[in-house]
Amino acid sequence: MADINAVAKQFTDFYYSTFDSGRANLQPLYREGSMLTWEGTPIMGAAAITEKLTGLPFERVVHKITTLDAQPSSPTMASMIVSVTGLLVVDDSPNPLQFSQVFQLIPEGQSYFVLNDIFRLNYGA
Repeated sequence: MADINAVAKQFTDFYYSTFDSGRANLQPLYREGSMLTWEGTPIMGAAAITEKLTGLPFERVVHKITTLDAQPSSPTMASMIVSVTGLLVVDDSPNPLQFSQVFQLIPEGQSYFVLNDIFRLNYGA
């Protein structure tokens, strides 16, 4: 198995730079069986996920990653769980939002696709 921490870092660097520069370009990372849970709402399939992400109500966003953890998710294939926390700077707001996101990555050829994606904003008390 490849070094999962290196794969997770490469994936998240690509995912968030693509999200920040052109969310529609994330569609190839998902499949028809992929599921995104966005703030508790499940969304199924690559096209629907892309529609959700491109329809978010902001023009600009910058992700700043705080933590990145990865674990193997299957004893029989090189799949992995990737957990990310960080800050979102939305439309140049001076008040970044805290977020957490978890991906399940499944190997496909020499790459991976996102089977599961869970996103939450983390609100302070």
